[in-house]
Amino acid sequence: MTLRHNGIGMTSARTRLRMIERLRDQGIRDEAVLAAMYEVPRHLFVDEALASRAYDDVSLPINYEQTISQPYIVARMIEVLRASSTRPIRRVLEVGTGCGYQAAVLAHVFHEVYSMERIAPLYERARKNLAELKINNVVVHHADGSAGLSQGAPFDGIILAAAAPVMSAALREQLAIGGRMVLPMGRQEQWLYLVEREARGFCESRLETVKFVPLLMGKA
Repeated sequence: MTLRHNGIGMTSARTRLRMIERLRDQGIRDEAVLAAMYEVPRHLFVDEALASRAYDDVSLPINYEQTISQPYIVARMIEVLRASSTRPIRRVLEVGTGCGYQAAVLAHVFHEVYSMERIAPLYERARKNLAELKINNVVVHHADGSAGLSQGAPFDGIILAAAAPVMSAALREQLAIGGRMVLPMGRQEQWLYLVEREARGFCESRLETVKFVPLLMGKA
């Protein structure tokens, strides 16, 4: 992987490099994901008071009882989404845009990204963040993402940034044949799941324990 500074300050470059080294130590191997994690300036997606912690491996508050996920879980979920041996993943749906950070990372890895955010101020914040970084292959919708985005389906990949209590039949049906969905699921105890759609049906795999905010319904 070739890492470029892109005019950013050396302090930021060093902290990003430390984040990448930590992700490697944590088992992330996908070079495209690692490059995207380096390229996206996470400190621009959090409040200025939290910018010094932006590259730590922690989730951080973004208001409205929502968080920006820790770097490891963002990298892990995208790496799992990309690990398909049956078809390339080009069109991706993200449920839970938040401040737009994960959407920005997805945009560096996939050709076409659709993202849904139910909370209006976060929707506006995400659009502003993505526009300022000149990321133009993400379309953000202010909508309840629990039922997916039928007008954009089928998707090669679907990724959720909030924990659903049960598997969503609507989201599963919006997967293309050969597509993959990565999502946290559960209430008190949450697990990361991989759902793969095959011609004969769906295959679900439970991967590891996680902790996410709950997936809520309705626009706010």
